[in-house]
Amino acid sequence: MKIGNIELSSNVLAAPMAGITDAAYRQILSEMGAGLTCTEMVSAKGLFYGNRNNKILLENTEGARPAAVQLFGSEPAIMADMAEKAAAENGFDIVDINMGCPVPKITGNGEGSALMKDPDKAFMILDTICRVVKRPVTVKFRKGFDDAHVNAVEFAKMAESAGVSAITIHGRTRTQMYSGRADREIIRKVKEAVGVPVFGNGDIFTPQDARDMIHETGADGVMLARGMRGNPWLVKRTVHFLETGELLPEPDIDERKNMILRHAELMCEHKGERLAMPEMRKHLAWYTAGLAGSAKLRAEMNSVGTLDDLRRFVKERLG
Repeated sequence: MKIGNIELSSNVLAAPMAGITDAAYRQILSEMGAGLTCTEMVSAKGLFYGNRNNKILLENTEGARPAAVQLFGSEPAIMADMAEKAAAENGFDIVDINMGCPVPKITGNGEGSALMKDPDKAFMILDTICRVVKRPVTVKFRKGFDDAHVNAVEFAKMAESAGVSAITIHGRTRTQMYSGRADREIIRKVKEAVGVPVFGNGDIFTPQDARDMIHETGADGVMLARGMRGNPWLVKRTVHFLETGELLPEPDIDERKNMILRHAELMCEHKGERLAMPEMRKHLAWYTAGLAGSAKLRAEMNSVGTLDDLRRFVKERLG
């Protein structure tokens, strides 16, 4: 399938996740079969003012293509200029606009899902970006801001009229955050209302969840998020299941060990050991969740400070 003129290898996309989908993990997810990977959320205003922290967020790699850069903000001209700049200078294939983040420090500035309360402003942002950016533009948003303002269908029509090439919808309101269940009915209504590709997001933790999402909503594909934490195999297993109907087995302990080490080595290549290893500890906790004695293992992870420490930990504590 395609988003605009960009060919995707599958209809299983990897969501942008703060502190998780850096260049290293995007490469792994792409190798697992993700049709599209996406950066962590990047502030357009931060780019405009030259925030140095964005350099790592915008790092791209040929091993994670096609890839999207996701921006958030609320000022149309700055959003458009920084979107084109970030994509062109870093080789991203698609620009994704975040209009769904529920975090208070984002919504408090009128950004993220707060824009669902102001469709006119959201239109100005998307319309301006689509006119400036020389590649497909997509948008991610939610069911609505709260239960009294469920406007995803109208918002989707607005986004399509502004010129976006695809839509991802998370089936919860902003006030729900990540509680309760994602509403697949609203995703179905969005899909029926627009002609661009629609990807369903929310509560996809197994390949069967992805199949059910597509079956119940008619969505063109799915965007995986929290289910991928410590579980890049979810991408591979979901792609395979959707294409063949065959359910691949969960990874065994040797696969987990090899992936932990590869993930850490890639992070060190991209960020350097000093920055990579403290971040790797949270990934290590996710990779080992559910293993025998995982609580004790998590306590021991705090002593993992170098790549050699991690290699010893994997060899001695994971069997």
